Amino acid sequence: MGALVFLIWVAPDRLVHGYRDFLVFSNPVVGHIRTALVTNSHHGAWNLSLRTARAVLVVPFVEELFWRAWLMRWLIDRDFQRVALGTYAPFAFWVTAFLFASEHGPYWDVGLAAGIVYNLWMVRSKSVADCILMHAVTNGLLCFYIIWTAQWQYWM
Repeated sequence: MGALVFLIWVAPDRLVHGYRDFLVFSNPVVGHIRTALVTNSHHGAWNLSLRTARAVLVVPFVEELFWRAWLMRWLIDRDFQRVALGTYAPFAFWVTAFLFASEHGPYWDVGLAAGIVYNLWMVRSKSVADCILMHAVTNGLLCFYIIWTAQWQYWM
């Protein structure tokens, strides 16, 4: 599933030249595509290794604990610990997916798709560990793709 989300993430840009130039992906509300790696000195092995480690080891853990393990349950009941992991409630499912999308700026569309897949997997598996692993696989493949193809714009 993590590999599928990776493919969803890069497919629009690979299939449609100038996809991210459309107004819906580049505007004052969602932002503009800009890489955080502004100079070649940021492309060194040490910097890329640290960015990759953060993307694979830290981000999935923090985001999945927040989005799927806490927020989805908190939106169902403020005493979220009374709600079992993976409990499905349409409002909580969709609000979480849309908020997850919003944190991805100009990549909101693929962020929404990823949020839906991750939410579905949480509902199916009832396991935050599965979601962390899936998210780590997605980010690991994306990091490899970024470095291999020099598509630095994915690192905002």
